[in-house]
Amino acid sequence: MGRVYKTFLNGNRVFSCSGCRAHLSAHDDIVSKSFQGRTGRAYLFGKVSNVSLGPQEDRILNTGLHRVADIYCNCCQGYLGWKYEEAFEESQKYKEGKCVIERAKMVKATGWV
Repeated sequence: MGRVYKTFLNGNRVFSCSGCRAHLSAHDDIVSKSFQGRTGRAYLFGKVSNVSLGPQEDRILNTGLHRVADIYCNCCQGYLGWKYEEAFEESQKYKEGKCVIERAKMVKATGWV
């Protein structure tokens, strides 16, 4: 295995992996805070960094059937949440290509006021 490429995000309000503090996403990239994950509250992000995807699978979630892939931290390989690859219901199409990260799996990086 080679060296891990790590992206550092600019800005004051950045979320990081709770396991290794790798930057995951900026506060400005939050689409919704009203999601539920395996461990509690979760946020839907339009853009994420330093993550890798697991295999795609069809999963029945609270809002119906979706094709998703679990996402993991590139640096520590910890489970973070999932990415919506495809939504089968028309009302859920806005989620496609976006990622849900569980609140318990991320922390606020330094610089929050």
